[in-house]
Amino acid sequence: MTDDSAAHEEPTRREYVKYGSTIVGGALLAGCTGEGSSGGANDSSGSNDSAGGNTTAGGGESSYSVTMAPMGEVAFESVPETWVANNGSWADMGIALGQEPPKGLWRPNRYHTHVYDDIPGVSVDKSTIDKLWGKSLNKELFYELDADVHVFDPVFVLSRSKWKQADLDEVDENIGPVFGNSIYSQAFQWHDHQYYTLYEAFEKLAHVFGQEQRYRKFERLHDEFIGRVQQRLPPESERPSVAILLITSDQPEEFYPYPVNEGTSYKQWRDLGARSALTEAGIEDFYVSGSTIDYEALAEADPDVLLMWDGSGRFERQSREEFQNGLVSFMQGHDVASQLTAVNNDDVYRGAGIYQGPIVNLAWTERGAWQLYPDEFDRDEQLFDRQRVADIINGDG
Repeated sequence: MTDDSAAHEEPTRREYVKYGSTIVGGALLAGCTGEGSSGGANDSSGSNDSAGGNTTAGGGESSYSVTMAPMGEVAFESVPETWVANNGSWADMGIALGQEPPKGLWRPNRYHTHVYDDIPGVSVDKSTIDKLWGKSLNKELFYELDADVHVFDPVFVLSRSKWKQADLDEVDENIGPVFGNSIYSQAFQWHDHQYYTLYEAFEKLAHVFGQEQRYRKFERLHDEFIGRVQQRLPPESERPSVAILLITSDQPEEFYPYPVNEGTSYKQWRDLGARSALTEAGIEDFYVSGSTIDYEALAEADPDVLLMWDGSGRFERQSREEFQNGLVSFMQGHDVASQLTAVNNDDVYRGAGIYQGPIVNLAWTERGAWQLYPDEFDRDEQLFDRQRVADIINGDG
């Protein structure tokens, strides 16, 4: 069934979760929310304490609400037990909060669960997660999964699928609330509502699941980790320029360019002080231009380091040796690519991926430190405590 399927006659919505009435067509499309007017991530105006306090929405003692753009205030009569999400950023946040994996994701192959292999006692089997978005967004599957909350940006769905406001209202009324925001890039042309940092969004989801304590422990671990890493970085004048590129084929001659911006996809590179060579060269983000660049344009930017993405997550499944023997070897044999500084200096790396939550971010920041600053960080050195991460996830930390 396609995403234009007709409404069900007998809804199966779980009775103990209720969504607030803020998500109406005009306000949602305009990006108007109870929080967006002030622009503050911790705005506590209105009936919601966005620091996580329970309210009496709906009149029940255990009911509460959480405010997030673009939905506004979302009311819950009890803590959700099952959920779906759009991508691995939110899925990783849920795992960090001690939740079961989401029942569905847009595309599970882009959820980088291999990172958990390094965390004691933590694992996620992606084969148990349904794919929600193939050629279209499958509304029938939403009914089958019958999740208590749907963690995705509704404006993303309206801008990138055939769904209309009526389809979102149907999911809200018949199944469960929508609560989410597209945070991974800040170059979207359709995203005129408030953005959130990784940890601002993480805190919001912690309020939804009633896991504020786990959130605070992760925040403390993260801040200590970033502080230690940044103390060891070289002076700004000695920090490298980077270019993040998404390949279009196994032997690429063209790339989708992604200049570093404030989105969560680039958090580790900002924290590590990397300069954006694409920005410095005036090359627009693919989300803005819709265009690719070739090696000649890349030579104009000539970054110190190349960080490579691919849409399927294949690079993340490869070892460093496999990556070297594949893409890097191709570049070394290419007439123009072989002249790039990064290729000459063997500074072409797997650039992590688009979607990261708090656990994945720790791992990718560590790896990024090894890649950008080999004189300061030895690859055999673990920069964050894996057992401490596991303890927080399992409720022991």
